[in-house]
Amino acid sequence: MQQRKLGRHGLTVGAIGYGAMGTAIGYGPSDDQESINAIRRAHELGVTHFDTARMYGWGEGEKLLGVALRPIRDQVTIATKFGLTESYAPDSRPETIRRIVHSSLKNLNVETIDLLYQHIPDPNVPIEDVVGVMQEFVQAGKVKYLGLSNSDEDTISRASAVAPISVQQYQYSIFAREVESLLPVLEELGIGLVAYSPLARGFLTGGVKSRDQYSADDFRQNLGWWAPGNFAKNVEIAEELHSLAMAKGVNLSQLALAWLLARKDYIVPIPGSRNSQRVAENISAAELVLTDADLKRIDEIAPKGGIGGLVWGE
Repeated sequence: MQQRKLGRHGLTVGAIGYGAMGTAIGYGPSDDQESINAIRRAHELGVTHFDTARMYGWGEGEKLLGVALRPIRDQVTIATKFGLTESYAPDSRPETIRRIVHSSLKNLNVETIDLLYQHIPDPNVPIEDVVGVMQEFVQAGKVKYLGLSNSDEDTISRASAVAPISVQQYQYSIFAREVESLLPVLEELGIGLVAYSPLARGFLTGGVKSRDQYSADDFRQNLGWWAPGNFAKNVEIAEELHSLAMAKGVNLSQLALAWLLARKDYIVPIPGSRNSQRVAENISAAELVLTDADLKRIDEIAPKGGIGGLVWGE
């Protein structure tokens, strides 16, 4: 697989990574062995970057990823995140960061975390203090690279003045384009972009079901795209994109991932799937080249992304 540089501090990964949230939470019941098989299949096909977070099962997702990658630890990079309480409130107090990072090292069963993120900004803790604590782990050899997630331009700039920031992680897909306003500052500061939810929480997989088929604990029920007034319109957008994909002889997921790769050479999408066949399909998108005409047509179909915001009421 083609390699891409994330930032200018030495982090290089495969063009498509693997997002492990779904192995622990969010998308209904999961099978650990099926997830482990999918993770290892991703590596066999060229994926070198794997992303998790403490929030994904409050440590259980980290443990599972650690087990899956243990035989190939020296061939991959692992990213994890701190900064959320179990009630989903921000918490980046220095003492909390230190406790959680030590816990993540134990859960992953690794000596070093390759990429450490603050999961969301904490309005109660200056970003300078947060990055200062993160840098302590770099200096101690426990973390290699630093990243931010879901941050605004001011936060990114202030963080970069304290320590080298290699990556910004943000939701980015044909359906979610809010991060595009941050691209100039990322380019100015030499920061890579890891795109999470590159398949729009399933809308860009070609497998979206009717709303009543999603379980009550499926977090997508709370997304604006799934709201009753928006869902059918978003299905129509996805169907038009699917038709374009079929005309190129690929599936919708492959088209969506290739679109991200075509945006900038410092963008790495991290689709996640517990199905090994789906993983293989996603990874093959790294070989798909979209023409200018393809990119223009995608913009015509979804000029402003999906209908509705990322949460209800937007």
